[in-house]
Amino acid sequence: MTGALQSDGGSPWPGKSCGSCTMCCKVLLIAALDKPPGTWCPHATPGKGCGIYNERPHECRKFHCGYLSSELSEEWHPVKSKIVLMADPSGGVTAVVDASRPDAWKDKPFYPQLKAWARQLLPQRKYVVVRIGKRAICVLPDQDYDLGPMEQHEPLVIETAPGPNGPVYRARKPDEGYAARASAPAKT
Repeated sequence: MTGALQSDGGSPWPGKSCGSCTMCCKVLLIAALDKPPGTWCPHATPGKGCGIYNERPHECRKFHCGYLSSELSEEWHPVKSKIVLMADPSGGVTAVVDASRPDAWKDKPFYPQLKAWARQLLPQRKYVVVRIGKRAICVLPDQDYDLGPMEQHEPLVIETAPGPNGPVYRARKPDEGYAARASAPAKT
């Protein structure tokens, strides 16, 4: 996959480093610090780094920036793009966008790459999600679905129907009975 993200984070791609970037300290939720998404961490010094780096919470230690661990171009650097990429544990891609530029993900080269990932990942039941604060937008090959506020752990439901030019996709939040149906044994 072009510009593939490593789900385990991996080590930084040769020549890449955080440098003075602290975008993850702004756009991501840090539960251990009660820091909501979209606000600066009280320990971050924008343009310099983390003030408690050696004592930072485990969730910060285990975070791997998708840009750093990929071969994506410099345009994707979070300070420039205002997008922090993450490979989620299921193998999908989450693009967390700074609310100061909520439409940044729609620009080139970002949107075409998100669409390419959606086409490549969907057959494997893996998804591309754009997050702006708590707002979630599912990027599908044929269209995008703004799902409104969703928690990071909430599942998505992707439905497929035949269309005149191939499959047509739809994303939605699960309904009330979704969890029970999903965990029920298959009928034979």
